[in-house]
Amino acid sequence: MSSNSVVVTIEKTDNFSLLEVNGSDSFLFPDKQKAVSPKQFTWVLLLKAYRVLTSLSWLAMAFRTMFVSVKKRISLSDVSEEDPRSRGRLYRFIKVFLVISILALVLEVVAHFKKWNLQMIQPWEVDGLVQSSYMAWLSFRVDYISPFVMLLSKFCVVLFLIQSLDRLVLCLGCFWIKFKKLKPTIEGETYDIEDSLSFPMVLVQIPMCNEREVYAQSIAAACELDWPRDRILIQVLDDSDDGNLQLLIKDEVSSWHEKGINIIYRHRLIRTGYKAGNLKSAMSCDYVKDYEFVAIFDADFQPNPDFLKLTIPHFKGKPQLGLVQARWSFVNKDENLLTRLQNVNLCFHFEVEQQVNGVFLNFFGFNGTAGVWRIKALEDSGGWLERTTVEDMDIAVRAHLNGWDFIFLNDVKVLCELPESYETYKKQQHRWHSGPMQLFRLCLPAIITSKISIWKKANLIFLFFLLRKLILPFYSFTLFCIILPLTMFIPEAELPLWVICYVPIFMSFLNILPSPKSFPFLVPYLLFENTMSVTKFNAMVSGLFQLGSAYEWVVTKKTGRSSESDLLAFAERESKSSGEEKILRRHSESGLELLGKLKDQKLPSLKKRNKLYRKELALAFLLLTASARSLLSAHGVHFYFLLFQGLSFLAVGLDLIGEQMS
Repeated sequence: MSSNSVVVTIEKTDNFSLLEVNGSDSFLFPDKQKAVSPKQFTWVLLLKAYRVLTSLSWLAMAFRTMFVSVKKRISLSDVSEEDPRSRGRLYRFIKVFLVISILALVLEVVAHFKKWNLQMIQPWEVDGLVQSSYMAWLSFRVDYISPFVMLLSKFCVVLFLIQSLDRLVLCLGCFWIKFKKLKPTIEGETYDIEDSLSFPMVLVQIPMCNEREVYAQSIAAACELDWPRDRILIQVLDDSDDGNLQLLIKDEVSSWHEKGINIIYRHRLIRTGYKAGNLKSAMSCDYVKDYEFVAIFDADFQPNPDFLKLTIPHFKGKPQLGLVQARWSFVNKDENLLTRLQNVNLCFHFEVEQQVNGVFLNFFGFNGTAGVWRIKALEDSGGWLERTTVEDMDIAVRAHLNGWDFIFLNDVKVLCELPESYETYKKQQHRWHSGPMQLFRLCLPAIITSKISIWKKANLIFLFFLLRKLILPFYSFTLFCIILPLTMFIPEAELPLWVICYVPIFMSFLNILPSPKSFPFLVPYLLFENTMSVTKFNAMVSGLFQLGSAYEWVVTKKTGRSSESDLLAFAERESKSSGEEKILRRHSESGLELLGKLKDQKLPSLKKRNKLYRKELALAFLLLTASARSLLSAHGVHFYFLLFQGLSFLAVGLDLIGEQMS
C-alpha cells in the first residue's frame, strides 16, 4: 500500500458510526500538510543536541564539584579523631547490613537485565550458579525473612501512629490555648517600687565551665537585672580548669562588685558531678537560707533587665508553685542550615510541648536554665543530685512527685546560642537523649510508689518517658533507616506511601508551625530529623543499658555572639544613663595588667577540622543502595525518599552541615 493511500473503515451499529482513517497525508486534512525543509529539520536536530550537551555538561560540572568537595573533605578530615566508642555494635551491624545489601543489589541487577521470570522456570531449567543463588535467596527470603520484617514493620508503624497522635493532640492543645488566650496570671498586687523590703530575696546563679567566649556577657546581663540591689545576690559558679580564664572571670566579678553589685565568685577545688555538683555546692552555702528564690542562667544566656519582675510575681498567692520557666530565644538561629533546623525543633518544644503541659498538667521538664525555682521546692525534693547527666529533668520529676506545680511563660524570652557545628550539636543531643533513660531507670520505683494520682503516674511513665524519650528515637531509626531500605529487597513487606510520605510531611508541617518563617525548610527538616535518629537511638540505648558513653558530659561550645537588638538596647541604656555614673568593666589596674600578660602569652594553636562520621556514612551508602534497588522496581516515591535521605546522611557524614572549619 502506498504512503498516500487512505483506508476508510465504517462500522455501523444501532446507535453510532465509527470512522477510521489510516494515512496522515489524507486529503481530508489539508491544513496539516506542511512541508518541512531539510534546513529546518537540521536546525531542530542541532537545537536538541545543544540542549542535551548543555544538560550533560551541567551534570558533569555538578558531579565534578561535588567529587572535589568530598575528596577535599576526606583528605582534610581525620577519621581517627572520631570517638572509638562510636564504632561499636551498631556501626558493625550497619556495615554488615550494607555488605549484604550490596550483594543483594548485584543479584537483583543481574536478574533484571537477564529478565529472569522465575515463576515460569522449572528447577531443572536453572542455568548457572548466579541464577541458582538468586532462586535460593528468593526462597529463603519468602520463608524466613519476610514474616519477621513484616511483623517488625507493623510494630514500628503502630508506634509511629501513636507518637503522631500524641503530637497531634499537643498541637490541638496549643491551638486551644491560642483560641482561648490562656496564659498564667499574676495574683495580687505587684511589689512596691518605693519599698525595697516588699521584694523577696532572690539568688541568681550562673554555672559555667571554660566559657571563655561568653562569661563576660552573661555576668553583665545578670548584673543589669532590675531588682533592688539589697535583695539580690549573684553567684558566679566557675568550674573552669584553665587558670588564666579563672583570673579573667575573677576580674570581671571584681569590677562589677566595685560598682555596688552584690556578686561573688565561687570556684570548686573538687570538681565532681558536673553542673549538678556545681549547683549543689553553691546551695550548701550558709547565706542561701536567707533567700526565697533562685534564678539559674547558663553562661550563654542573657536575660532582659525585667526578667525577675516578669517571673517572680507569679509566685505570689501560689504556695504550691515551685518553678517558673521562661522560653529560650536564639541569637544565631539564622547562622547556617543547622541552626535553622534546631530553631524549628526548639520552637515546637517551647511553643507546644512546654506550654501545653504547663497549662493542662502543671508539669514539664525543667530546661536547666532561664527558670526561677522556689528554694523550698528544691530542698523538699532532695536538692541537686549527680546521678544522671540531666540534672534539670531529675529535679523536675522529683518536685512533681512531691506535689509542686510548674508554670511556663511563653512570652518571657531569654537570649541564648544554638550549637553551630554538627560535632557540638551531636554531643549535646547524645546527652539529652541518654540522660532521660538513665533517669527513667532510677525514678520508676519512686513514680510507682508516689502519692500522686494514677493519671499523673501514667503521664510520667507512658507519655513523658516511654513515648517521647524511648519510642520516638526507636521507631525513627528502625522504621526509616533499617526497615525501609530492607523492604526494597523484600517487596512482600513494602511500606505504604502514607507511612513514608504523607504522615511524616504532615507531622513536619505541624512541627514547623510555631516558626512560620522556616516553612521553606520543611523537607530539609524532615530529612535531617531522620538523619539525627541514629545519634538519638544510640544515645537512648546507651542510657537505657547504662553503657559507658551515657555518663559523658561535654560542655556545649559557645561562640559569644550578641544580637543586633542586644547591642542597640545596650547603647540606648548607656545613652539614657549618660548623666549617671556608668558601670565600667575590666578597667582596674590589675585587670589591665592581666589582660596584657594574657595577650603576650603564646597559647598553643589548635587546628580545628571537620570530621567524618562513620555511622552516618555507612547509613548513607545503605540508603543509596536501597534507592538503586527501588529504581529497578520503578518505585517512584520510595526511590526519591531513599535517594534524598541517603544524600542527607552523606552530607552529615561528611560534616557538610553546620559550621565549616577553614
